[in-house]
Amino acid sequence: MNFAGVYHKASEQMSYPRNDNELVINLKTGYDVRHIFLHYGDPFEAGILGGNEKWSGTREEIVYKKRLKYQLWWTTTVVPAYKRCKYYFELQTEQETWYYFEDGFLTEEQLHMDGRMLQCFTVPWMNPADVCRTPEWVNGTVWYQIFPDRFCNGTPEKNTAEITPWRSGRVTNAERFGGNLAGIRSRLPYLKELGINGIYLNPIMEAESNHKYDTTDYTRIDPHFGTNEEFASLVQEAHRLGIRVMVDAVFNHCGRNFAPWISVQEHGKESPYADWFMVNDWADLKKQRDTRDGRFYSFAFVDRMPKLNTNHEEVIRYFCDVCERWIREFDIDGIRFDVGNEVSHKFLKRIRHHVTAVKPDVYLLGEIWHDASPWLVGDEYDAVMNYPLMSGICDFFLDGESTKEDFEYMINRCYTMYMQQTNNVLFNLLDSHDTERLRNRLHDLDIFYQQLAVLFTMPGSPCIYYGTEIALEGGHDPDCRRCMPWEELETLENQARIGEIRTLIALRRKEATFRSLHFHFPDDYEQKRMVHYRKLDEAGDRVEILLNCTGADVAVRAEGEILFHRGYEAGRLKKNGTLIYRTVG
Repeated sequence: MNFAGVYHKASEQMSYPRNDNELVINLKTGYDVRHIFLHYGDPFEAGILGGNEKWSGTREEIVYKKRLKYQLWWTTTVVPAYKRCKYYFELQTEQETWYYFEDGFLTEEQLHMDGRMLQCFTVPWMNPADVCRTPEWVNGTVWYQIFPDRFCNGTPEKNTAEITPWRSGRVTNAERFGGNLAGIRSRLPYLKELGINGIYLNPIMEAESNHKYDTTDYTRIDPHFGTNEEFASLVQEAHRLGIRVMVDAVFNHCGRNFAPWISVQEHGKESPYADWFMVNDWADLKKQRDTRDGRFYSFAFVDRMPKLNTNHEEVIRYFCDVCERWIREFDIDGIRFDVGNEVSHKFLKRIRHHVTAVKPDVYLLGEIWHDASPWLVGDEYDAVMNYPLMSGICDFFLDGESTKEDFEYMINRCYTMYMQQTNNVLFNLLDSHDTERLRNRLHDLDIFYQQLAVLFTMPGSPCIYYGTEIALEGGHDPDCRRCMPWEELETLENQARIGEIRTLIALRRKEATFRSLHFHFPDDYEQKRMVHYRKLDEAGDRVEILLNCTGADVAVRAEGEILFHRGYEAGRLKKNGTLIYRTVG
């Protein structure tokens, strides 16, 4: 047996309570393992630990597995009668059987050796307070991300000389176009009709730049966008239309005009806010250049964005109060934490404890581009932006040598990183204000919709970046932040594109299979780039998703109700075609 391929630990995403009663147990093995049996039971079933107990447990086969590139991921769910569980694994290859414990592997003979103290994996107590709980409403939400300055100017009559006239095409970071809260509010009916029921706003608090990631005042809506009262009214109107609102929180760093940083600049070590920041060289503090010299820590070496000391008690209390104020004054539904992997775990635990006491079902989302397991155990973020999924989808369609198996391995990797309750509310995206736009990567419109089909059928909560509904183009920052071309939406071409997105959104919200955690990859097609996966819901309903990435037409079997298609006709799926259908029976 390939011992090196076997891995389990009784914590994090390998072993965890899914709710108050169910315990999920996962195990990685090599491909040589054919069968796995779980032996499990209460730790005290045969007496007090350390006594002369003869514990054996219940033996059940683990039948469900996912394929990773070099390993298998086996998963099962058990219901411990007394919220305690100890267990070990029985692993069978074609030739041999081994028993896997916390301290290693045993043969049958070693397992039954008289007097051996078996080091079982143990979940000592499924404490309800320690169960990772995520807001249920998020899975049913389809997000629409808005970069406020470029979305809609609702008061063009108030434009000042600094406002650049609204235009299509490329933009620069130096320009302001006058997008504001009034503009967003005026377009809420449009978003409602599109099927959107959640909007994610890039920063709206007072800041110097047009992107607002250099906060000046965390308590005041930026005057370029409107007033605190206008934002409260916007949220109220959105809620009336059934639309949730999530704001961007920039707590890792501030802007150069944030009052505590001004105080530090003026008074140095004597400032009452000296410990709010991470300064190494007070003598050179005022130099205007990037921070590679280490005089103080900042975001990405940008000296205009000094890094906040999120370990400091006063900083923690300040931002707890900020979040509470946002919830009480504006009634927001979610907070996205910018650079969410650089703020301290201490800070996030306190923030979560504080804000969930104010609004228990508030959605706390971290911007983390890599494996975020340490932040997702239930006491910090509910979820993260699913950049591994975004990059995996992008890479598959860019790399013509990638196979359907590679696609399967990528998807399975993304959904074996975290607990099921986290997977259920992951923030899934294909582009954002930080990346080139989806349409820019591959200019083929059919491939564009293939990727969107994946987005809307994966577990989690999908988000489209403003303009995606019309396949808006745009390269990397700042080109991905173009003005929304409202005057172009009524063209026949764009109305057709909006219709496609509206269909996908409606299916996502209506069909439980689209939102379900359960999927697998049947091997029904021999073509190496014919992607086929099946979604199942708790009621047993099934939906098939087919993506023809082969470079040629493929004969397919669509025995059921067709829900969405591009390039499907009379049993054939064209090159770069998409087909989603409900399985009969």
